[in-house]
Amino acid sequence: MLIIAGHLEVDPDKRDAFVAAHQDLVRRARQAPGCLDLAITADLLDPARVNNYERWESREHLEAWRKIAAAPKTGIAIRNDHVMEYGVSDVRPVFG
Repeated sequence: MLIIAGHLEVDPDKRDAFVAAHQDLVRRARQAPGCLDLAITADLLDPARVNNYERWESREHLEAWRKIAAAPKTGIAIRNDHVMEYGVSDVRPVFG
């Protein structure tokens, strides 16, 4: 399993437009084979921060998705990128 998690920083006045522009991408990704979860969301505290979270069954699924993802061209500059990929070898439920 792979997890991609972190955040991006954009102009605070353009953050909500950036998130909204990714709505179709998130919808399609969640339907893609091997996608266990994906979210691109506005941060509750920092008006410049966009949170990114993805969970994939395998690298192969992620790479297949990336070939067809067609991320939107928003024209909104990403000021900083703090998104990392994590390989997961042990998974267990937290609640329940």
